[in-house]
Amino acid sequence: MPSQPPPALPKPYFFYGHRRPSQNRPVVRGGLFSNRETFNPNLPLVPRPVGPVPGLHKWDPDCPSPRDPNPSPSETFFAAARRLSPVARFIADSFRRNRKWGPLVVADLNKLRRVTPALVAQVLKVESDPVMASKFFQWAGKQKGYSHNFATYNAYAYCLNRANRYRSADEIVELMRLQGKPPSEKQFEILIRMHSDANRGLRVFYVYEKMKKFGILPRVFLFNRIMDALVKTNHLDLALSVYDDFKKNSLVEESVTYMIIVKGLCKAGRIDEVFEALEKMRSNLCKPDVFAYTAMFRVLIAEGNLVGCLRLWRQMVQDGVKPDVMAYTTLVTALCKENEVDNAFKYFKEMKENGFLIDRAVYAALIDSLVANRRLGQACDLLRDMTVERYRADLSIYNSLIRGLCDDNKLDKAYKLFKITVKEGLAPEFETVNPLLVSYAELGQMNDFIGLLDQMAKLGRNVMDDLAKFFDVLLEKQHRKHKALEILQELKGKGYYSVSIYNVVISGLHKIGEVTKALTLFEELKGLDLKPDSCTYSNIIVCLVDGGDINEACVCYNKIKEMTGIPSIPAYRSLVRGLCMAGEITRAIMLVRDCLGNVTLGPIEFKYTLTIVHFCKVGTAEKVIEVLDEIVEQGIEVDVTLCCAIIYGFSKYRTLDEARKVFSVMHERKILTEANAIVYDDLLVEHLKKTTAGLVLSALKFHGLESKWRKSIGDSEEQLACKS
Repeated sequence: MPSQPPPALPKPYFFYGHRRPSQNRPVVRGGLFSNRETFNPNLPLVPRPVGPVPGLHKWDPDCPSPRDPNPSPSETFFAAARRLSPVARFIADSFRRNRKWGPLVVADLNKLRRVTPALVAQVLKVESDPVMASKFFQWAGKQKGYSHNFATYNAYAYCLNRANRYRSADEIVELMRLQGKPPSEKQFEILIRMHSDANRGLRVFYVYEKMKKFGILPRVFLFNRIMDALVKTNHLDLALSVYDDFKKNSLVEESVTYMIIVKGLCKAGRIDEVFEALEKMRSNLCKPDVFAYTAMFRVLIAEGNLVGCLRLWRQMVQDGVKPDVMAYTTLVTALCKENEVDNAFKYFKEMKENGFLIDRAVYAALIDSLVANRRLGQACDLLRDMTVERYRADLSIYNSLIRGLCDDNKLDKAYKLFKITVKEGLAPEFETVNPLLVSYAELGQMNDFIGLLDQMAKLGRNVMDDLAKFFDVLLEKQHRKHKALEILQELKGKGYYSVSIYNVVISGLHKIGEVTKALTLFEELKGLDLKPDSCTYSNIIVCLVDGGDINEACVCYNKIKEMTGIPSIPAYRSLVRGLCMAGEITRAIMLVRDCLGNVTLGPIEFKYTLTIVHFCKVGTAEKVIEVLDEIVEQGIEVDVTLCCAIIYGFSKYRTLDEARKVFSVMHERKILTEANAIVYDDLLVEHLKKTTAGLVLSALKFHGLESKWRKSIGDSEEQLACKS
């Protein structure tokens, strides 16, 4: 039996060889073209590897691509270019390769037989460089037989707006008029939508004025959009002027028009005009419903106008509009925030009588307000009503009640509520246990204190972090300092101690002026199996400088640097001030430079310190005085650091007399007292002596005469000793 011939392979779809040119297609040669691959029948077909299909539970909607969550600019370009036609892709790729307009780009564009407005619009929609887009737009307009249409103008406007060139986008309507294409309302609507989305209210009004100049009357919808953008950007007067133009053109208001004006008046607190606008709505058969009233309530509450909100509520009831649950919720929560508990409770009862499904946020606001007013009985009754109504209280409600019960010294009930939170699986936070910890500490109930810590540790809380926050709260009041030290000793015996706890206690003791006790705690910390960190040394630097031990403070600073850490800004300030007072002005300026080089937001006085040094070098005493006047205008205190900057700068770059001139002017303007002026003059003389001595010693070292100089000093000392 003869063998059957093999099945015929499919014919390749691509034409090999020369193709006849046509009007819409350039000459194409055989081979690789665009992103297509040639088909070789001699090679075996190899199936593409298929990766594992990801499950739906692993899908991330925020991730642009499962392969690369952060695509490169080129990948972004190719993703956008897939939607373009081949010729538009060729133009966009030329822009991407050359990066700026030039002969290479023009040469690529000249390869095209002709460009159409649709092609120009496609390219402008994906182009991100406004300069390149403008050049291409101008080049296309100069081609023979070409004329821009509305699509190209709109795409050009969108391109400029994407690059934040919105002022240039506004001038496109002028360009359209010059090129014989008078803009329609649609072009202005595009500009208004761009500006309103970016909250540029004044630019919206500018475009509206330009519409009037072109003699174009906006539709009611566009009028509403203009007024809404002006109201949202707090330009109510301009919105009302647009509304006057609306009425002059005999247009009929919609309910949306009234609501925009009413919300703007509510935001400005003009309640009487609000009622006038509502009366006009009723007369035009646009009676506001409950949703409109709720929107007005929210605007008034956001502006803190609770009185106007209650007036509007009474007007709503008079109009026969029944409030819904959202209106009640908005009003009750606002009354609770303003501590109007009785009124809030009245409207809460109305909600229950009307059978509304009350949101848990309403209960939380009422309970928090009752606790703040020491009405714990009503707050607990409200919690009981919640449980009866099958509501499940959240952790914020329990936190409020526990805090109120602890303030009222009802620790047993507070602890019962804490156990309820654990039983319901609510994962108590620091705000839950902190009132109990503070109450146990003040009453000296250390067994209950340690037991609560053990229980929190079993629940998976980081007890050390919670204790650091606890000591921070405890040391806010000065009379608790002794109690804090006692508790720290108790905790140390139970194994509850850490570097962060010691840091908080040391910082708190320094704030209340207990420098000696803070230094004692630092020595105690070094005796434990703990290693001080950069925060510890920063706190101790401040304490040591206040105690007058500047040398030890410098040792601590060096230890921070050995740990590759960065001191805190208070440590930098304190150390610089201490070095200035000790006469080590050069080291202080070096420390200022170190701070500004390591800290992102350095102290403003440090920045002015280097400014003064710079003007001492390149300017005169008058320039330095101008800088000091600017410092005083900004309300910054002219302290020892800035004065030492004057001493350093003039001693290094200028003369002694110019520095004294600046101090004299500061004394005349009462920036410096007479005593401080004398002190700084002495510091100036001492610093000049140190600078001169350093220069002499450097010269001796340079010429190799240091050994002879030291020998002569030794001989003179021996002669003096023999004479004595």
